[in-house]
Amino acid sequence: MNRPATDAPSALMGSEQGEKQGIAWKPLSFEVQLWIEVSLLIALGLIMIYSASSIAALKKFSDPNYYMKRQLLCIALGLPIILVVGRTPYRIYKEYAGTMLLATLMVLAFVLIPGVGAEINNARRWFRIGSFMIQPAEYAKVVWVVFLSYSLVRKQDRIKQSRISFWPHMVLCGAISLLLLKEPDFGTTVMIVSLTAIMLAVGGVPCRNFFYLLPVGVLGIYRFVYLVPYRRERITAFLNPWIDPLDSGYQLIQAWIAVGSGGFFGKGLGAGTQKLFYLPESYTDFIMAVVGEELGFAGIFLTCILFFFLFRTGLNISRQAPDLLGSLMSLGLTMLLLLQALLNMGVVLGLVPTKGMPLPFISYGGSAFTANCLAVGLLMSIARGSEKRMDKNV
Repeated sequence: MNRPATDAPSALMGSEQGEKQGIAWKPLSFEVQLWIEVSLLIALGLIMIYSASSIAALKKFSDPNYYMKRQLLCIALGLPIILVVGRTPYRIYKEYAGTMLLATLMVLAFVLIPGVGAEINNARRWFRIGSFMIQPAEYAKVVWVVFLSYSLVRKQDRIKQSRISFWPHMVLCGAISLLLLKEPDFGTTVMIVSLTAIMLAVGGVPCRNFFYLLPVGVLGIYRFVYLVPYRRERITAFLNPWIDPLDSGYQLIQAWIAVGSGGFFGKGLGAGTQKLFYLPESYTDFIMAVVGEELGFAGIFLTCILFFFLFRTGLNISRQAPDLLGSLMSLGLTMLLLLQALLNMGVVLGLVPTKGMPLPFISYGGSAFTANCLAVGLLMSIARGSEKRMDKNV
């Protein structure tokens, strides 16, 4: 596929030299860029999962490779998802968007039923299948982006009418959020609400409508944050973790110790000490703290760079998508991956209150990993459509 040459002088010189030598230099396609970026994140995650979990796995299962082997199984499931979804035309999903959303609401309701959903630490978010746990909320985020993209495209001719474009979507967003809060899963609720606001604004819904929901937002924060003791304690610990360093502030303090002791280049891979039963969730939600301790600021910077390139590729796919459906869907999926990464890093660094949110492709966990693979597969499908359109225009 041929693309217009970049304006950079070096690129022009390289192109001229290539033509003189009979070589046609072509930039990497969006699909290849996604494969490279995701593969590097997965490789980094696999290394850090083994480093962060080996001691815990040895103590609990007498096998230091236990978590790494299970993550390899997740990768074996996730990569085919990317391949299959990436080669399926993305427009086909608009035919089933409503059905997928209805099924998602039903599954989120079923998981709340005692004896059907598995309860862990006073939360009922999972279905247990053998030794595996499936968390439907992870897939709900992807389904919501697909449905919202389709719905906004379908209503484009009436997008300025609030009763058509704004309130129906907010009612559905509220229904999903209430089911998630019942689990409870506040982090995913924040993600759903944030994605809804972003996509409605980009989709053309007048932003003034959001001001109508300010009282609802204030009441929601009061009801679901301030009136819930453990969430209120997290806010207090976020403001000053040293008030309760052995309980509500413990996790954040241990993460700070890990990141701070790593310095610029870290202690070395495998040499971290905070993962030795000091830092809770060291191979899941707080794996970035282990990266900071063992690989230092350089490791954190590298991780941020990988997510930046993934974000940039997603935005380019959205900008050059063949139609509005592809543009909105790719933007929503890109923001889903980015917001999860930012929230995870923000928690580890103490920039936002502590909340469980896995780092995409790096944290241990099957549901989050395969759901993110589904998001990347959809991005690749849209990217393939973008490439075909550009080929026709050349």
